[in-house]
Amino acid sequence: MSKIGRMPIQIPSGVEVTIDGNRVKVKGPKGELERTLSERMIIEKEDNTITVKPRGTTKRDRSLHGLTRTLIANMVIGVTQGFEKVLDMVGVGYRGEVKGKELRLQLGFSHDVVYPIPEGITITTPAPTRVVVAGIDKEKVGQVAAEIRAFRPPEPYKGKGIRYENEYVRRKAGKAGK
Repeated sequence: MSKIGRMPIQIPSGVEVTIDGNRVKVKGPKGELERTLSERMIIEKEDNTITVKPRGTTKRDRSLHGLTRTLIANMVIGVTQGFEKVLDMVGVGYRGEVKGKELRLQLGFSHDVVYPIPEGITITTPAPTRVVVAGIDKEKVGQVAAEIRAFRPPEPYKGKGIRYENEYVRRKAGKAGK
């Protein structure tokens, strides 16, 4: 059995979890999440804890055990605390701003890059060179942050581009002169 999969999930007060076979619904102060999980897992709720057990002992069951537990735990954390990713823009003239339902980025192209903000995600720009992506669904927050970063990933020579907050960009030496 998986070390992570064996750990029970504590349900904080104010969070309501409904389990219907392999469908899990979590409702909390920040919102509501629903997910269909693998039928190879047994999900049980007792008092204020959720436990996940595999139906069999195959390699697939063992690998799904920890994953299923982590997905449910992320749903519980999401509806109570939420998730956020911070992106920094490094480069002369690189900046972003939120206008209505879209994020406008100036990234050194001849035109502004316009990114429509998806449903369930909030994007803020506390500084012109900083973008904060927040939401209750961890997977969606990470995907949106990755899509924004993909517009101008950091390059290894000058380090210019969009990077995650504490991301280390390995630098290369430029051309050596004579």
